Amino acid sequence: MADTHFAHAYIKGVDSQPRKTNVVASLVRDRYVADAVVILEHTPRKAARAVLKAVESANANLLNNSKISIDPKTVRIARIFVTSGTRMRRYKPASRGRALPYEIISSNIFVEVAGEEKAKKKEEKK
Repeated sequence: MADTHFAHAYIKGVDSQPRKTNVVASLVRDRYVADAVVILEHTPRKAARAVLKAVESANANLLNNSKISIDPKTVRIARIFVTSGTRMRRYKPASRGRALPYEIISSNIFVEVAGEEKAKKKEEKK
């Protein structure tokens, strides 16, 4: 039985509201990374590019930074969630010299991927 290894990526300050970004994140939750990349490349939402970047970053972290060789076919998304980022407060001019406040909300995306260790080939005895 092969061991499971984990890696993660955390993207901060995405210019999209968490409510809208979470819709895209739920499309790829608990899927293999190869399937998730195809889904996100064909999703016509602004947040899909940011989620795709986070998934690819976590995948690269697992494949390149671990000292053990990981089988790329077994890499799947273990956890993905979106939280609220910083809020920029702005004001819009209104009639009679007033100013109406509004907020620009950003998102933080956390992706954790898991992959199985490659099976070692047994050497044949001569």
